[in-house]
Amino acid sequence: MSGFVEKPEPLQVPGLVHLHTGKVRDLYQNEAGDLVMVASDRISAYDWVLPTEIPDKGRVLTQLSLWWFDRLADLIPNHVISTELPAGAPADWAGRTLICRSLRMVPVECVARGYLTGSGLVEYEESRTVCGLALPEGLSDGSELPAPIFTPATKAAVGDHDENVSYEEVARQVGAETAAQLRQSTLAIYSRARDIARDRGIILADTKFEFGLDGDGLVLADEVLTPDSSRFWPADTWEPGRAQPSYDKQFVRDWLTSPASGWDRGSEQPPPALPQQVVEATRAKYLEAYELLTGKTWQ
Repeated sequence: MSGFVEKPEPLQVPGLVHLHTGKVRDLYQNEAGDLVMVASDRISAYDWVLPTEIPDKGRVLTQLSLWWFDRLADLIPNHVISTELPAGAPADWAGRTLICRSLRMVPVECVARGYLTGSGLVEYEESRTVCGLALPEGLSDGSELPAPIFTPATKAAVGDHDENVSYEEVARQVGAETAAQLRQSTLAIYSRARDIARDRGIILADTKFEFGLDGDGLVLADEVLTPDSSRFWPADTWEPGRAQPSYDKQFVRDWLTSPASGWDRGSEQPPPALPQQVVEATRAKYLEAYELLTGKTWQ
């Protein structure tokens, strides 16, 4: 059992129809048929959406995504129409809300990996492959790959794991032409972002993108290159052969699996609320990633 510890009730806003409550985002549709995407301060770990929020998280992810969209605009169009607050929306939505094109979403998590870690490392240790792609001997946790690779996954419902799939399976699901576009765009965006991050002292180990179709054209959607969708590591402490410190929710994961939490991850019991020090440390990591990448001070 997993999912929401406490599923929030969607806000009712005049002129907007609530469509979906996701792990961290709420989706609405306005009268023009556009999507209104609101990033909450919710945080998830181990397939649970936790009962404790991280202040400013939704705004950080939204503003960082907008910063990246600007730097990727020549590579691929994105779904953002406007950042204006819908009429009648609560003031708290400011800075965390995007008005977006309604797309036919491609049912694939498009993952690019430039470094070996996570589920890729698990598969590599078993078979010297990742998503069926052969890799050389001698790699370890944190090793840079000879070249970035496209390792797609199926999109899972809240509370379920995404599952890695082969490129051939993606082509079977969405067609050979769309699969080729997904791979090309994913690797092009990753390479651009990797170089930008590297100039700022950050390693982009891997990241995932979501795409939709507007007519026949591929459009970059959802959040992009945030600590929730990417592994960012400090370049000055990178050392293959061990787990790397990261700009993400590692403080949350570490506390949940520590004796201090009293939570048994293997049980069906939901995880407990986070202590204030974990909340503050996690918020600080999100802000640090934003400030290092954008060069802006968070306000």
